[in-house]
Amino acid sequence: MDSEKPRALLSVWDKTGIVEFATGLSELGFEIISTGGTARTLKAAGLEVKSVTDVTNHPEIFDGRVKTLHPAIHGPLLARMQQEADRKGMKNLGYTPITLVACNLYPFTMAAAQDPPLAEDSLLEMIDIGGPTMVRASAKNHANVIVCCNPNEYDSILADLGEANGRPEGVPMERRKALALQAYEHTASYDVAIANTLHSRWNGLPESYVDVVEQAKRHHTTLLASAKKMSTLRYGENAHQSASLYVSNEALGSHSTLVTAHVEGGKAMSYNNYSDADATLRLCRSLSTNEWPETPHACVIVKHNNPCGVALSDTQVQSFNDALASDPESAFGSIICFNEIVTLETAQAMSNLFIEVLIAPGYADDAKEFIMKKTNRRLLTIESPQNRLAPLARERVLKPIEGGWIVQTEEPPIIDWASAKTVTKKQVTQAEIDSMKFAVRVCEQVKSNAIVMVQGLATVGIGPGQTSRVEAVRIAARRAGEKAKDCVLASDAFFPFADGLEQAAMAGASAIVQPGGSIRDQEVIDAADTLGISMLFTGHRLFRH
Repeated sequence: MDSEKPRALLSVWDKTGIVEFATGLSELGFEIISTGGTARTLKAAGLEVKSVTDVTNHPEIFDGRVKTLHPAIHGPLLARMQQEADRKGMKNLGYTPITLVACNLYPFTMAAAQDPPLAEDSLLEMIDIGGPTMVRASAKNHANVIVCCNPNEYDSILADLGEANGRPEGVPMERRKALALQAYEHTASYDVAIANTLHSRWNGLPESYVDVVEQAKRHHTTLLASAKKMSTLRYGENAHQSASLYVSNEALGSHSTLVTAHVEGGKAMSYNNYSDADATLRLCRSLSTNEWPETPHACVIVKHNNPCGVALSDTQVQSFNDALASDPESAFGSIICFNEIVTLETAQAMSNLFIEVLIAPGYADDAKEFIMKKTNRRLLTIESPQNRLAPLARERVLKPIEGGWIVQTEEPPIIDWASAKTVTKKQVTQAEIDSMKFAVRVCEQVKSNAIVMVQGLATVGIGPGQTSRVEAVRIAARRAGEKAKDCVLASDAFFPFADGLEQAAMAGASAIVQPGGSIRDQEVIDAADTLGISMLFTGHRLFRH
């Protein structure tokens, strides 16, 4: 081959478009160097390819573990050809420049996600060594080497080279920088996936343990996160703010999460839509368990990140009607989530309500047709086993603060109801305990200070996000109106004074569930006894700030 030709080194795991790319490079006058499976693919397509071993004069060793880790490869990748000393060094060593590298890495993330999990030896074999080294070297020396990790860039690179009459040096520096940045993002994401996967295998994830002390031991020494940009959103919380949507490595290739859900109809999802949808989906998942086998259908209605209506029922349409009745005014322009496939009857029941987003594991064909007759109806489909939303899982949650992050584990309330204690003279009934279990599950997803009033398995009044607990009671009572009579009331934290409980009694509450733990607990208990209210302490606070 003509040593004066520009040289391209192609070594890819994902061979999408590589034959076409190599063909285009050859037509532009490039000499192709390649390794292993990539070389075999290109040769099978009839392309002339020079093996890396012919460049290094050293065979691939250890079943291909070492192929490109050689000065004859990395010298040309790192040589600063604009500097006389490097040009002389290349000449003295007999090396020829490599001016383009196409490389993507072993699919570690896919290997790590296999179920059942890969054996550790097999997983470690999916950690690429030579690939990231080539990519990083090429990106560092982007002034001399064009680097590409994404097959979607092949056509545009060929176009760039075509405009430069096949001369790599004619590709603009801004384009080289953009490709180099993609390369560093590619290797950084790869390293994050490896570190996080091995952390979970060797140290365990904090969310895998119930004991809080044990959870704390398992938090990462170095916080690592990686996500891929999926789209630019219309704007952020307000029109003057920009926003984008990212998907985590773990969720790529799935439709079982909010970010990867199948979206149909209406305008594109906005930042606020996703934020509210997340709160809606989380609460619906927390109710999609086997705790209520007689009432399996859940409906959650959320407005501005707080639920305004939640219900469980033995039919889906009844769960919607009960949830809507909790606060029909706030439900206008809301986000609604069902834990089962939406039926035509439910779709018809929702027909007069303006809904921003509808979320479910699926939609009956006639229901979808009916819903989509109205413009701007957005449907999100969350792929789910048995067409029922999977329960909310314990997870790690990151919250940015100035200068860093705070991290915690988050999960549905784990309350030992057998150990929960009735602290009043009036005993809590089994029916009230059943309502309390539901009320507590809803309360956990409401911003603090939070008060939730329920009748049976449906909310009738919710007081969210107040600086005063007694004010949260007033708001819940006002929304409940007459339906507050004989309701069960849940509080996300203890009543610091008796005034909140007195407000609950004035509204009509007959039973209260709260964590307890205040220095004035006895004062509150005495007030409940005086007012004839039963009260149960769970010992489990449910703040959500």
